Amino acid sequence: MSFVYNADPERGREWQRLFAQRAPDIDFRLWPDIGSAEEVRYLGTWAPMEDLARFPNLEVIFSLGAGVDQFDLGSIPDHVPLVRMREPGIVTTMQEYVAMAVLALHRNLIDYIGQQREATWRALRVRPASQCRVGILGLGQLGSAVAQHLTGLGFACQGWGRTRRQLEGVACFAGDDELASFLASSQVLVCLLPLTAETRGILNAKLFAQLPRGASLINVGRGPHLVAADLLAALDSGQLSAAVLDVFDPEPPPVDHPLWHHPSVLITPHVASMTQPESAIERVLDNIARHRAGQEMIGTVDRRRGY
Repeated sequence: MSFVYNADPERGREWQRLFAQRAPDIDFRLWPDIGSAEEVRYLGTWAPMEDLARFPNLEVIFSLGAGVDQFDLGSIPDHVPLVRMREPGIVTTMQEYVAMAVLALHRNLIDYIGQQREATWRALRVRPASQCRVGILGLGQLGSAVAQHLTGLGFACQGWGRTRRQLEGVACFAGDDELASFLASSQVLVCLLPLTAETRGILNAKLFAQLPRGASLINVGRGPHLVAADLLAALDSGQLSAAVLDVFDPEPPPVDHPLWHHPSVLITPHVASMTQPESAIERVLDNIARHRAGQEMIGTVDRRRGY
């Protein structure tokens, strides 16, 4: 019985070492050295793989990230479940990144970066975090954890999701009927939605117009959530004051893309959250044990919903 790892080779070697320590009964293989394809039962991958038929005895595909929108669900055999990575390392790194981004916007870091380039010494008004309302689009595992973390830092937090959630200290909105009210009071908007047909392009001119004038955006969802031309127009008109962007479509954006050089945009290279091998392997091994025992695995994708 083999587990094939198909992602960053440097981290793959760390996975190999940890598998040898914690699951020596599982034959761990680093792509492309898969050995006998007939022996492969489990596949861990970030990117979708062509010709899954080469693994006739494949039983489970583990996504090595929290999202699964990169997979063509129709190309995965019906009897092979796709399992999202749900491990604490992804959660804590996302909490850290969004806190960093919110604080950077709240404390005018992008403005100060611009002033430094111009050798300008000018203090901007400092306001308490409690006067800044952060809206989280998407209250799944990551969105809920981010909202509660920001509340702990003193920010007024609210969240929106398709279905009703209850989170202590967080004002929760749900459904299309409550989206406008949620947006109207979100001074910093954080996108943590899954990418589906319904959410593709949701960060557009219509949505930006419903935010308070001068609001800011943090996109840590997926690149296709954002209509880049609409963001640029909103920034240039003053409807939005700044944006922190970690995801793009395509990645990386072309070198001549105006977002690279916009003075009100801070860009990072899709690093908001990152699977941590130590905790990720514990989750994968737990799910393999569940699968062997005929139990439901944590993070199994509902193909009808797409996540």
